[in-house]
Amino acid sequence: MIRILLADDHEIVRLGLRAVLEGEPDLKVVGEVSSAEAAVAAAQAGGVDLILMDLRFGAGDAGRVVATGADATAEIRATMAEPPQVLMVTNYDTDADILGAIEAGAVGYLLKDAPPVELVAAVRSAAEGNSAMSEVVANKLLTRSPRSALTPRELQVLTQVATGKSNRDIGKDLLLSEATVKSHLVHIYDKLGVRSRTSAVAAAREQGLL
Repeated sequence: MIRILLADDHEIVRLGLRAVLEGEPDLKVVGEVSSAEAAVAAAQAGGVDLILMDLRFGAGDAGRVVATGADATAEIRATMAEPPQVLMVTNYDTDADILGAIEAGAVGYLLKDAPPVELVAAVRSAAEGNSAMSEVVANKLLTRSPRSALTPRELQVLTQVATGKSNRDIGKDLLLSEATVKSHLVHIYDKLGVRSRTSAVAAAREQGLL
């Protein structure tokens, strides 16, 4: 039996997912949450094999400390010895969103307009730790430029850099340590093929990222 947690801030979406999943004898919805923070707490409480995670939630219980499904996924994987698998189920399919979720540790990425049969198949695959992607998502990953796609968090950092803020100020605004901000900048420089903050901002604007 695959024990599933539904994490989405829209009740109607959770109801729809539950209706599809509970029609299968080997799938059981064991809980529902409506925020990223609650998803982390529920995962850490145990008894969950797979989380169907939305990508974007409303404001979190702790003032957006953990605001996205990717953030929640990263937190779960960083704090648990045996974390549940995470399957993103969302409406968003930009390169940055997809890459951010995968880099955070999600094993799959499904769009909400996927037919029920595809959802069920993805759930079973993801629960076993196997990749589960919508066709459009898989095609994006195959065709994207590996150097230019920034994650949502990297875009947040770069947006702050563009305003002239220091690493310390960026860290305060995004609730990150200075070391984490520096790490994000290293990845940003590498992906954009630049060596400075000014060049990174210029390259991002040239590519339409800012």
